[in-house]
Amino acid sequence: MDITATFTIVGAGVFFLTGLVTGVIKYRQIMASDHGQAHPYIDICHRASLLYAFASILLLTFVEISQLPVIVELVSVSALLLYFAASILIYLIHGLLKDTDNQLRRPFKLGHRRVPGPLISVFMWTLIAAEMGGFLVLFYGVLLEVL
Repeated sequence: MDITATFTIVGAGVFFLTGLVTGVIKYRQIMASDHGQAHPYIDICHRASLLYAFASILLLTFVEISQLPVIVELVSVSALLLYFAASILIYLIHGLLKDTDNQLRRPFKLGHRRVPGPLISVFMWTLIAAEMGGFLVLFYGVLLEVL
């Protein structure tokens, strides 16, 4: 198994474990809530973690089929997994701090601090570029092999 496949499998495992742990946090928040609900961002974090775990397995399949150079696949997968992880972490922080129910509503905040709007925009546009670009590169590698 090459480094890209290993990285993807470890990412899937970490995301799945995060989903399981945030499931426990979600349960505890539900039981402590008068409304029987966890904070929205704990719920989002739980679901996103599980979905990103399975998305990582899909990426592994693409890596195995693609015949692109290992470094190209590694950069593509790294970009995807980095932003998957960053998103999960941000959801978890908002869920634990209970500081917002919409991270993209102005004013942007993290805990009691405000986050500059341009920082949010840069993060979101680089996330879009990394996730879409990383996947398109892998998909291109797969298409070269199967067509």
